[in-house]
Amino acid sequence: MDDVTEQPATGARTAEPLTQYVQRVSRRVRAFDARRPLVWDLHLTGFWVTAALIDYYGGGWLTVTRAPDSPRWLVLTLSLGLSVPLLWRRTHPRTVLLALTPFALVNAWTGILLQAVMLHLLVVFHIALRRPARTLWWAAALLTATATVTAVRHPQGSPDQAIVPVLMTFAVATAIGITVRTRRDHTETLEDRARRLEIERDQQARLAAAAERARIAREMHDIIGHNLSVITGLADGGKYAAAKSPERATQALHAIATTSRQALGELRRLLDVLREEDHPDETSGLPLAPQPGLTDLDQLVSGVRAAGLPVDLTVTGTPTLSPGRQLTVYRVLQESLTNTLKHAGPGTTAHIELSYEARGAVTATVTDTGRGGPAPGPDGRGLPGMRERTALYGGTLEAGPHPAGGWRVHLSLPEEPPQ
Repeated sequence: MDDVTEQPATGARTAEPLTQYVQRVSRRVRAFDARRPLVWDLHLTGFWVTAALIDYYGGGWLTVTRAPDSPRWLVLTLSLGLSVPLLWRRTHPRTVLLALTPFALVNAWTGILLQAVMLHLLVVFHIALRRPARTLWWAAALLTATATVTAVRHPQGSPDQAIVPVLMTFAVATAIGITVRTRRDHTETLEDRARRLEIERDQQARLAAAAERARIAREMHDIIGHNLSVITGLADGGKYAAAKSPERATQALHAIATTSRQALGELRRLLDVLREEDHPDETSGLPLAPQPGLTDLDQLVSGVRAAGLPVDLTVTGTPTLSPGRQLTVYRVLQESLTNTLKHAGPGTTAHIELSYEARGAVTATVTDTGRGGPAPGPDGRGLPGMRERTALYGGTLEAGPHPAGGWRVHLSLPEEPPQ
């Protein structure tokens, strides 16, 4: 059909140009009124005062009055008394209604019956909009009293013909006020919820960023700390072997180059998550290696042995670990061997006992024969990082001096919960 407007491909509704224009104008008017409410109050009050004076000076009130011989000063006083108090209708609607009531009663008693008495409905609207609902009961009572006085003093037909229309107009004004109030409260609730959601979103983003920084810091510490320790050990060994055994020194340099390239590859893979590009840079020549796992354990042990630390590895069972658990075990063993390289001293040996159990449970123990030492301080990232990794899978990590001498690290990961 020709009158059907196509929606955008994304499914979002787009308001019509006229609707958008009205919304913009409405927002500007509300913003101006919020900044300068007196301006709008003066304009509206001036409009109704002018209308009341036109009704008085033009003689329009004579077409509906039942007392055409009423003093002109009284008619003028009632015209102003029923319109001027509207200036305070928004800030003090109940007070304004009480102020209008004497003029309305005089208007009904004398039979002048000015149409300005209908301005009561504007005050009723603001009472329904801004005040508790119980206030509407005595507002209805005041308007009913005015209509009753008119029906008794100047009967014209049955009394209900004077009272029922007043109550109906009162109900309409009340319904409009309650509707606008409900709409306003609903809008304020949505805006408050949107602000809260925005704050929560920012908080979640900051927490996620902090967690990501902590994860990257752990990975950087494990990669750099281990590989630099291995490189340092190889360099020291190559320095001593250079004079007596150039071939051993060449092997050490080759191992240093291999370890450095491996470290650079791991760092590049880690830092690549911070890039904005969707595809890796294929011109760098460095492949993006996967996260290390238990299949890389032999390479880890070989690198540590090449750095000068004799390591024995004992494995029991068949590994059935998820990639995340494999990375945790690998990093704990890597950090433990790195600490042994850095702190255990010369002549140290290390032993790894790795036991795989059913459903992803695993225990790993690393012991060395070094001189041991105090636990790292709170500023160190090694042991805290290992404990954080272990806690992610509900495991435990114990690290401390071994009773027989040296240092001991014990890792225990429970069974994986069923999916």
